[in-house]
Amino acid sequence: GTDVTTAAPGDFLHFKAHVPLRHIWVGNKHWRYYQSGPKLLPPLVCLGGTSSTAEVFYKIILSLSAKGYHVIAADAPPVWSHQEWIASFEKFLDQIGAHHVHLYGTSLGGYLSQLFAQQRPRRVKSLLLSNTFLETHTFASKTSWKPLISWTPEFMLKRYILSGIHEGPQEPLIADSIDFVVSQFETLSREDLASRLTLNTSPAAVGQITLPDSCITIMDTNDYCAIPQSLKDQVAARYPTARRAMLKSGGDFPFLSRAAEVSLHVQLHLRRVGVEGVPD
Repeated sequence: GTDVTTAAPGDFLHFKAHVPLRHIWVGNKHWRYYQSGPKLLPPLVCLGGTSSTAEVFYKIILSLSAKGYHVIAADAPPVWSHQEWIASFEKFLDQIGAHHVHLYGTSLGGYLSQLFAQQRPRRVKSLLLSNTFLETHTFASKTSWKPLISWTPEFMLKRYILSGIHEGPQEPLIADSIDFVVSQFETLSREDLASRLTLNTSPAAVGQITLPDSCITIMDTNDYCAIPQSLKDQVAARYPTARRAMLKSGGDFPFLSRAAEVSLHVQLHLRRVGVEGVPD
């Protein structure tokens, strides 16, 4: 491996050397998160999908915090219902002193971000939604063994979740993004995996959100993505006048494979909702 002292600015070793992993207990639940940038600004909180850990947002954290934005990427502890996730996330935000937040959610994280905005409207100032969905019935109907999730061995849960990630030849940046996500995914426990699959397959749907469309950006990739196009189309139809930021390509993890482009769209989104970076 590379020696940290010679790690290039912007790579993962550089990130690990400069942004510490933080831990916080919320009741008996353990949240892990990264935080960087000026704490006086309301944070952009990044929430990933079923296969993602907080680490996958490292490029976004580095580039945005360097421009003076406050960025957090968080991993929820195992919870077993959408309501439990919302309650735990709210307590997590309370404990770190983040009263108002901008949420950047991708896949399952985008779905949970919308639920949180629906049920805690005063806390969410804007939404940036990427490759996500409004309802879980589609996934529930495909998972006939849902009642057995909490009993399923770890290797089978891993195999099932990874089967959603595109196989076959990829351009190098997308291939690298998949390799990185899979290497971090390997650190998740059986409980983490079972909890995420439960949240992804418990039938529910996002209700009406009071946040205006002008505070929402939809950033989808136009190439292969594990979220069916029909579900992404439902999100676009729900927020018809939201800003659209289309990425021609980038796969499931554009925050890694198209980090510069995604960072730019995030910056534009934050500026549109009144958040300016505070350079050193």
